[in-house]
Amino acid sequence: MKKIIILGGLGNGSIIANAIIDANKQGFQEWEFAGYLNDRVNTGENIQGFKVVGSLADTKKFLDKGYYFVNTILRIDGQKERIDLFEELAIPKERLATFIHPRAYVATNVILGAGTIIMPNVSVNSGVTFGNGCLILNGATIAHDITFGNYCHVASQACLGGYLSIESGVHIGLNATIRENLTIGKNSTIGMGAVLTKNVKENEIWVGNPAKFLRYAK
Repeated sequence: MKKIIILGGLGNGSIIANAIIDANKQGFQEWEFAGYLNDRVNTGENIQGFKVVGSLADTKKFLDKGYYFVNTILRIDGQKERIDLFEELAIPKERLATFIHPRAYVATNVILGAGTIIMPNVSVNSGVTFGNGCLILNGATIAHDITFGNYCHVASQACLGGYLSIESGVHIGLNATIRENLTIGKNSTIGMGAVLTKNVKENEIWVGNPAKFLRYAK
C-alpha cells in the first residue's frame, strides 16, 4: 500500500485518518495512513492514538522516502495564509493522495484534482470537476455540473445545487444549502446552516437563512 502522511491533526486530519483505516477494513488497500506532520504537537506524541511523525519542516524528508500527502491545514478566516503555507512546501501534484471512501458515490465522469478527498456517504453527481486539494466531508451532496477551484472545503451534510462555479479556497459550512447557477468567489465562506441564493464575491463571508453578507475574511 502507498503510505499517506496527513498535514494537520485533530479535526479534519483525524476524521480522514479514520476513514482511510475504515476503507482498509473493507478490503480497499490502495492507501495506508502513516501519521501526521504537525507543528503544534511534538514528534512522537499521539493525536487520538495516531503518531505525529514530524513537523511541516520534515515534509521533504518524507517526500524523499516515497510518502504521499493529504493537506488538512485550512481555516475559515485567513485561508490565503494557509494555502500559501501549504504551497511553500512544494509537494508535487503526483505525491498528493486522492482518496474516495468506498461508501461514497462518485459519478463516472467526475474529474478529481490531485489530493482531493471524498468521505463516506458523499454523493458527487455527473459533470463535476474538482481542483487540487479539495476536502468533501461526510454526507455532503454535490449536484451536477459544478466546477471547484483548488483547496475547497465542503463540510458535512452541505447540499450544493447544480451549475455552480466555486472558486479556489472556498469554505462551505455544515449543513449549508447552495442554490443552483451561482458563483462563489475565491477564499469566501458560506456559514453553517446558511441558505445561499445569491452570488458571493471574493473573500466575503455569508451567513443565515436566507444568507446575507456578514463581513470580509481577515
